[in-house]
Amino acid sequence: RAIMDESVSLQREFWIMNPPKKRILTGVRPTGPLHLGHYVGALENWLKLQREYECFFLIADYQALGDYVDDTQRIRNSVVEVALDWLAVGLDPEENSFVIQSYIPEHAELTMLLSMLISLNRLQRNPTLKKEMADLGEVKGQKGNSSEPVTKFIEASDKVTVGFFNYPVSQAADILLPQGNLVPVGEDQLPHIELTREIASRFNRIYGHTFPLPEALKGRVPRLVGTDGSEKMSKSRGNVIQLKDDSETVRQAVMRMFTDPTRKTATDPGHVEGNPVFEYHDLFNPNTAEVSELKDRYVKGQVGDVEVKQKLVVAINNFLNPIREKRAYFEARPNLVR
Repeated sequence: RAIMDESVSLQREFWIMNPPKKRILTGVRPTGPLHLGHYVGALENWLKLQREYECFFLIADYQALGDYVDDTQRIRNSVVEVALDWLAVGLDPEENSFVIQSYIPEHAELTMLLSMLISLNRLQRNPTLKKEMADLGEVKGQKGNSSEPVTKFIEASDKVTVGFFNYPVSQAADILLPQGNLVPVGEDQLPHIELTREIASRFNRIYGHTFPLPEALKGRVPRLVGTDGSEKMSKSRGNVIQLKDDSETVRQAVMRMFTDPTRKTATDPGHVEGNPVFEYHDLFNPNTAEVSELKDRYVKGQVGDVEVKQKLVVAINNFLNPIREKRAYFEARPNLVR
């Protein structure tokens, strides 16, 4: 008994001196290669967190079925694409866990159980879900906005399957299964964390304390506007710059970017605020003196869009070069990636 008491005392002292790391769960749906929006909205933050927390980075391939149920090979390919991008930006699989959702069947089991704890009415009020349904409707040529009843989107698009509709519960299961404490998310995902906390609270009240209530951890940039000036990058809109794009692809994308629609000539005073080209300069051009000088000249009508864009091409390509180099290393070693 004395030996056991001493052992417990030593163990308690160890945990006081070496408290366990908090646990993070975060991830993406594998619908293709990642882009600059993913980097500033998520990956940049993950890189900082991976040394401080016990991190589980999830590739949510079940949820990708909501987008490509008729093209599962695309999902399989995208799982590898996502892993390549993660490795290329510097996420370390030796220090963290890379998780493929469908490889852990308990994700689906817990989704089923948690779906019994939330009403259909509550799920329909999720603004992120409504926005994604509105986007699906637009893809099929039917306009909508997220302030309209969710039933309109269901009627407007046969892409809204039961599985797609239930994906916020699937996300809750993803977070709660490893008992995540923190969830790095973009601004548009905050309603999912709120929903997860509600479900966890109800589960704990009924069955006893089982799940911690996760906290959201927002990144530096809520969302990155698309190259076409729309509110965010989206592969379905074709307004993205992918992390794997070569220098010429980046040049073409930047030179097509929207700028100040009120500006007709290079000598017209321009607007910097709300101008996508300058938003990208602020995020990806480390030469702050150059950016400041460009902004000053732009406002005074002393520089054209072409010069501003050409300097952005250089900045983005310089940013992507080390990522491309690491990606090429792993692409040449497919067995290692798999």
